[in-house]
Amino acid sequence: MISRRRTASSMVGVGVAAALALSGCTPSGGTAAEPPAPSASPSPSPTPSPSPTPTPTPVPAPETPRTVTSGLDAPWSMAVVGDTVFVSERDTARILEVAADGTSRAIGTIEGVAHSAEGGLLGLATDGDSLFVYSTARSGNRVERYPLTGAPGSYGLGARAVVIDGMPAGTHHNGGRIAFGPDGMLYIANGDTSDEPASQNPRSLAGKILRIAPDGGIPSDNPDPTSPVYSLGHRNVQGFAWAEDGTMFASEFGRNHRDELNIIEAGGNYGWPYVEGTGGEGDGFVDPVQTWPTDAASPSGIAIVNDTILIANLGGRVLRAVPVAEPSTSTELYAGEYGRLRDVTVGPDGTLFVLTNNTDGRGSPREGDDRIVSLAVPRA
Repeated sequence: MISRRRTASSMVGVGVAAALALSGCTPSGGTAAEPPAPSASPSPSPTPSPSPTPTPTPVPAPETPRTVTSGLDAPWSMAVVGDTVFVSERDTARILEVAADGTSRAIGTIEGVAHSAEGGLLGLATDGDSLFVYSTARSGNRVERYPLTGAPGSYGLGARAVVIDGMPAGTHHNGGRIAFGPDGMLYIANGDTSDEPASQNPRSLAGKILRIAPDGGIPSDNPDPTSPVYSLGHRNVQGFAWAEDGTMFASEFGRNHRDELNIIEAGGNYGWPYVEGTGGEGDGFVDPVQTWPTDAASPSGIAIVNDTILIANLGGRVLRAVPVAEPSTSTELYAGEYGRLRDVTVGPDGTLFVLTNNTDGRGSPREGDDRIVSLAVPRA
């Protein structure tokens, strides 16, 4: 496993950067009302840990990228089940089913979603039988499980089961990404919700990556077996993925200077708010393996394919390819061609599916936006 642990103390880091000046950095904002203490709630019946899903073998895409589906409204996340792609819409709180032929239909609207600025319906993950859904409610951020009913073309959502709720929430910096790791555990990114000191408070779930069982239980091999906290000192993680050897990579928004790509270590402290980017001497924080100027990146969803880390960038309006073996380097792809990019995954046909995010109030929508675009799978 690759490891990069160094020390840090400066507020503004300097590090390896790939800088193309385009636009966009996530603004700060006020927090929502203080939510109740977070709680993890088991589902009515135990949910077995899902088996790791092998990464599909990518196949060449058409020479000309194609639009899989269009007309999406502030989409945020994708989850693939068989030949179907499920998409979350942040502001409408709808979950859409996108069929192999590109037709889409809403399969349900998540109740109780409180949309404000960056809050709303965010990340999706799946174990193949259910959708796990991250959303912002008035009582805080939460993850719920919905069994999938029906069949392709007529999917629906079964009865809701709370996995974890009462996580701190705010108008900005809610994190929102969820994914199953190769260990079958559910990993959750919760941002600092604009409460910066909370990122360093181990008793708060703000500014953390969490690790829990699919039924909401706390794994006994967590850094603290009584806490869902897996790593701390984060500002706003919006993507993570695992290399073949189990190394966990995460993308993270900085404030004004440096966005980050980090290797996540159990119990690691990533320095926020004392450090943004690469630090200096003295405090034992984990440094990023690569940083970029905030106006050239805003890194969101990521996927790892062919030993290449693929990062969807919002402000940078670019898909970045980073070699797992040399994560301090990167190549920029499709710069400016599709606007803001929110998420990336391997689609059902083996090509790369990229989700645009131009209709959320910060982009410049083009005719047909937002959309899923099928691209060739690159190698860094």
